[in-house]
Amino acid sequence: MSDSHPSADRRTLLATLRDYVEQIREEGMDGLPIGEPPAAASPLPSREPEAVPRPAPEAQPRPTVKAEPPARSVELFSKYPGLEAAGSLQQLHEFIGDCRRCKLWPMRTNLVFGVGNEKAELMFVGEAPGADEDLRGEPFVGRAGQLLTDIIERGMGMPRSEVYICNVIKCRPPGNRNPEPDEVAACEPFLFRQIELVRPRVIVGLGTFAVQALLKVKTPISKLRGNWHELRGIRMMPTFHPAYLLRNPADKRLVWQDIQLVMKELGRPIPRRGGS
Repeated sequence: MSDSHPSADRRTLLATLRDYVEQIREEGMDGLPIGEPPAAASPLPSREPEAVPRPAPEAQPRPTVKAEPPARSVELFSKYPGLEAAGSLQQLHEFIGDCRRCKLWPMRTNLVFGVGNEKAELMFVGEAPGADEDLRGEPFVGRAGQLLTDIIERGMGMPRSEVYICNVIKCRPPGNRNPEPDEVAACEPFLFRQIELVRPRVIVGLGTFAVQALLKVKTPISKLRGNWHELRGIRMMPTFHPAYLLRNPADKRLVWQDIQLVMKELGRPIPRRGGS
């Protein structure tokens, strides 16, 4: 006599189906998939069962595409109402006026705004005025400024008047100390308005403080230099400050490497005397 029995077959089938459902639940599915039935389903009655509707798949999250943030100038303009109306560097200079917006103003001789070609392809941004700059009201006119002029005129083969030069802040900090956060915050709207008005193709950031202030990073200049960065849609090349080169002349070769990258970006020939 055969050992098989209809009720035993049903129990076996039900057990198999329970195992199968548990398996697909562990794989993250909430129902039976539509497709070929499992091999163990063959003993089912010949009547075709109603298809179990497959749940609609959950919508997969789309890759996050970061929208372009609004221009930072929108936020900066709100700090100083009327700043946006300054449509030229001259108007911006007049808007700043006899600035008393931070604690540096009582100690300055002259506010140091910026100098150079208002439509320059190339812009240099330093940290802050020094003693010579404070006396003359012009950026980069001391020993470090003379070296910067050599880089521009002898190294790049461009007259200094062809580029635009300014600093992160416009007043000299006492003792040439680093500018403090509140001082940077006070001057930042003016710096970024300068950048917007000049609209250079390339910005060269001079020294640790200027580059960190522009890019909002704490990375050392030694790791930033020699690599392109982006600042408000403008290519930016960090490099060492000329004052640093006066103390470390061996690193002039590294600055020359950075300057050659800038020249290539601008499509300008590299003078043979460059880097001497």
